[in-house]
Amino acid sequence: MDTRRPYHHGSLPKTLVTHAIELLDESGADAVAVREVARRAGVAPSAPFRHFADRAALLTAVTEAVAVDFGEVQMAAVNAAESIPFRALGTAFVQYALDYPHRFALLRGALFGGTRTPVLEEGHRAFTQAVTDLIVTAQQQGELRQTDPDLIRLAALALVYGLSQMFVDNYLDSTQAETLIDQVTELFGLGVLAPGAPERSPAT
Repeated sequence: MDTRRPYHHGSLPKTLVTHAIELLDESGADAVAVREVARRAGVAPSAPFRHFADRAALLTAVTEAVAVDFGEVQMAAVNAAESIPFRALGTAFVQYALDYPHRFALLRGALFGGTRTPVLEEGHRAFTQAVTDLIVTAQQQGELRQTDPDLIRLAALALVYGLSQMFVDNYLDSTQAETLIDQVTELFGLGVLAPGAPERSPAT
C-alpha cells in the first residue's frame, strides 16, 4: 500500500485535521505538531502550509472540528433518549469530557473562555438556541419547571461544566463517573431544598 497517498483528491485539509485530533487525543494540544501531522498523513512537511498558514491555524481548525463533534454527540444523546432528553444532554456533556479530556481542555479555552472565532461563535449560537428550544419543549411537556429557559440552561451548564472539570482534574474518581453523573443530575432535577423549607427573607 502506498502510505504517502492516504487521502482522496481535495480532502487533504480534512485528513490533516483528523490526524491532528489523533495527536490531541494522545497527548494534548502541545503535541499537535505540523511536521508529525504531515508524517501521519503521508505528505511532505511543507504540504500542510498550503492549507493552514501556521500551527495556530491548524489548531483553530481542530478546535472547530472538535466543537462540531461535541455538539453532535450531545444532540445524538438527546435524540436517543427514552425519557427526559434534557438530562441525556447533560450526561453526554460530562461523558464527552471523560472520553476526551484533551478535547475538553481545548474547548474550555476556545469555546467557554476567551474570544471565539467566527465559526465557533456561529456554532455556539446555534447550539445554544437548540438547547433553549429543548428546554422550552420540555417545559411544555411538563418535564421542567416554568421559569426562564436561559436561566435553566445556565444553571445546567454550570453543573455539567464543573462536574466535567472535576473529573478531568482527577478531583473525582472517574471509575465512579456513571454513578456520580446519575446522582448529581438527579439531585439537580429534584433541587436541594427540602419540601417546606422556609424561603429566604427579603433583604432589609
